Amino acid sequence: MSLGRYVLTRISVAVPVLLGVTALTFSFIHALPGDPIDALVGFRSVSPATEASIRAEYHLDRPLWEQYLLWLRNVLVLEFGESPVTGRNVAATVGRRLPATLALGGAAWLLALAIGVPTGIVAAVRRGGPADELSRLAALAGIATPNFWLGLVLLLVFGVRLGWVRVIPPDAPLASPAMAKFMLLPTITLGTASAAVVTRLLRSSMLAELDAAYVRTARAKGLRERTVILKHVLRNALLPVVTITGLQLAFLIDGAVVVERIFSWPGMGRLLVRSILQRDYPVIQAGVLLVGVSIVLANLLVDIVYAVLDPRIRY
Repeated sequence: MSLGRYVLTRISVAVPVLLGVTALTFSFIHALPGDPIDALVGFRSVSPATEASIRAEYHLDRPLWEQYLLWLRNVLVLEFGESPVTGRNVAATVGRRLPATLALGGAAWLLALAIGVPTGIVAAVRRGGPADELSRLAALAGIATPNFWLGLVLLLVFGVRLGWVRVIPPDAPLASPAMAKFMLLPTITLGTASAAVVTRLLRSSMLAELDAAYVRTARAKGLRERTVILKHVLRNALLPVVTITGLQLAFLIDGAVVVERIFSWPGMGRLLVRSILQRDYPVIQAGVLLVGVSIVLANLLVDIVYAVLDPRIRY
């Protein structure tokens, strides 16, 4: 099967999954008490006729299945409608917040790889030594430390006590040096646990490969130890790591809700939390669809990288 045909096949399989996820989410959020009109009206004195007209404007007076089909029809033409709470275009609102979340999640993912891969290699090569013990202890601490606690500690120490970074994000473009400096602490907070997972997984995978017969054969042929480790052992050991890091990329991008709240980061996490509290249905549905698409794309990317790392794997 060619690469193009394989990608099309995976996309066709992913479509029912995305439909199921959006349908379940649509049902669950409508099962919560209240709706966007309740959040919009609040304690203001509004006549029942006015409230009914607002509900009719946003199709909230129709049956649930009909509301979902209307939303689905609009999504097929990339039209996510307007928020009944803010009155703003949903696509424009998500488009303003998405770059910040992508930047934070991507930076945390790169940090996890930059720390986890070298540490895992050193821990496996120097099995049982001080470097191995130290890396295992650090990985255990990284996995066990809640990111909300780590974020608060970093913010207290480096933001409040030492004053090295701002407590709130600067009013500057995302690519500016000031924003890049502020992004350092949330990147560390978000990427620490992922780096620990990569370290432990790569160490275990490399230890299994180091005991394989082909490694003894390569050493018997006189190959340098560096060549044996990086060209043979590491390449075979990366397969399970690629799986977890591919999924981590999707979850780091879409799961930065707590970190964005702690650091007031202007991303999708804060937007979704506010939208859930306000029962802002169109924004919630757009966010859930985005999460589903990113996870599907991450899985597809992992499968493609598999074939690059291991020629025995075919589409």
